[in-house]
Amino acid sequence: MAKHARKKQKIAAKPVNTLEQSEPLGSLASLTDDTSKDDEERRLESLLFGTEYKPRKDSSNLIILDDESEDGHVGEKELENLLDSDLFFIDDASKDRPGNDQDAQGDSSLENQDGSPQAAEVEEESDEDSSSEAGEDDAARVASTTVQPSTKKGQAWADPDDPTLQVSLATDKRRRKLRDALAEDIVAGRDYERRLRRQFEKINPTPNWAADARKKLHPARAKRRRASASSSSDSSDDNDALPDLLSDTRGILKGGKRPKELRPGKISIERLRDANLSAKAEGEVKVVQFHPSPQIPVLLVASTDRRLRLFNIDGHTNPHLQTVHIPDLPSANAMFHPGGKSILLTGPRPYYYTYDLETNTAQRSPRGLWGTTFSNPNVAAQDASMEICAFDPSGEVLAVAGRRGHVHLVDWKGQGQVVGSVKMNVGVKSLWWAGGDRGELMGLGENSEVYVWDVGQRRCIRRWKDDGGFGSHIMSGDRAGRHLAVGSRTGLVNVYGPEASLGSQTGRPKLLKTIGNLTTSITSLRFNHDSQLLAMASNTKKDQMRLIHVPSLTAFSNWPTSSTPLGHVSSIDFSRGSEHIAIGNSRGRVLLYHLKDFSE
Repeated sequence: MAKHARKKQKIAAKPVNTLEQSEPLGSLASLTDDTSKDDEERRLESLLFGTEYKPRKDSSNLIILDDESEDGHVGEKELENLLDSDLFFIDDASKDRPGNDQDAQGDSSLENQDGSPQAAEVEEESDEDSSSEAGEDDAARVASTTVQPSTKKGQAWADPDDPTLQVSLATDKRRRKLRDALAEDIVAGRDYERRLRRQFEKINPTPNWAADARKKLHPARAKRRRASASSSSDSSDDNDALPDLLSDTRGILKGGKRPKELRPGKISIERLRDANLSAKAEGEVKVVQFHPSPQIPVLLVASTDRRLRLFNIDGHTNPHLQTVHIPDLPSANAMFHPGGKSILLTGPRPYYYTYDLETNTAQRSPRGLWGTTFSNPNVAAQDASMEICAFDPSGEVLAVAGRRGHVHLVDWKGQGQVVGSVKMNVGVKSLWWAGGDRGELMGLGENSEVYVWDVGQRRCIRRWKDDGGFGSHIMSGDRAGRHLAVGSRTGLVNVYGPEASLGSQTGRPKLLKTIGNLTTSITSLRFNHDSQLLAMASNTKKDQMRLIHVPSLTAFSNWPTSSTPLGHVSSIDFSRGSEHIAIGNSRGRVLLYHLKDFSE
């Protein structure tokens, strides 16, 4: 009786190379000699040494299985000693390679007529050889597929104990930085590996050239990751920003980081090279001010030598950009326009100069600045100084303090002419525009009385007297209108809340605290961008400066110290993001310090 063709398992034997000869003892086999290596050894060499994997053409690991074994179990004896990695092949990057349709067809499993799975080994043969062998035995179903070697190399070695590993993050000081929450302690091995990789990428970010090369090499993958970061298991490392997003109550469309809350007591500060070291002033520094835009790190320095200097603040060399010399105007005040395109220079003269940053030209104010609409013809003669002035938040109106309590309003958006004025009962010592779009102008008089005007209606809507009521001569507030500080000749600084600038309130506003860290006349007051710091200084004595923590209204104890070379401080200003603080003194130097708490 003839034997059935599909009764037994047939395994194609490896042809014996009769030309192979045994090598002498002590000889080393070359890596390029593939005569004595099988496909598994060559594949392992390609993973370890990066050599090109070329399967042998004469290798044929074809396995033909019976439909039914003698004991009635399908493929039980043939598959019982095989690993899962030998039975299944998973390629996550198959969608990115050309010819993925053929790979998908080759990876699909075959089934018998009765629905049972049938295993097949992958062999490296041409389509013609596969069809010829399948034709010899019509009863056997052959799985023959040509698979291109993957361009993405897998891991050379993986520890099987990683999924079961338990790591404590709180016990070791070096691992505490990996915690997402303060109370977190034990994490799994895979999670610990992901956090180590995240920390490494944070310290050593991916260069731009490498990111651009990956986008060009895999444009479809980059597009899918931008659309949905969870489309693949490999993109789990890109979802590190998810915990930060879920722990924030702000809107998603609001960019930027949450402002850091400073703690009272000590501040992290570092001294840098002087801002004007490349072009030192020849007289006292009157004004230092940073550009209002955070993208333009420019600092202006106005000094008594009638020169205006611009510096690029990079924290290292601080190169000198330009010098503007105006011989006929002693510079007493200089400021950037809120739009950031020009600089206003004023002094003890009835005119001003504007310096255009785009055209690098300086222009004098037009003739007839004070107009002819005032009833008193001596107003122009009386207002022979423009030292005290301030822009409104929009930059459309310039308020100029004149003599005998007059405050003139200059239309900056139009022809630069005086379009109106308001008047106090005493002389003006300081001007400040309330934060926001309320259009309220505040003025401090010689009798320590604060006036609040509605500029649109040209009327005073509120008056209140500074606490103490003696010697108040400087006033400053923050950008948001949450705090107002008033300094006096005795060294006291009164800090008020937001109700100080509200015209709807009546009476004296609530005094938050009186700061008495200085004993000489206050000449400089400046809040930082988020109202957490207040710098106050006096030029009467040497090294008279304090940095105040506004939420607690206490001075920092670690800076400035007795060895800080401040000198006679004449002007102070914070950068737009409070990364730097510039301090000008009477010796023509501008000290520059780096505030580490506000650095990105």
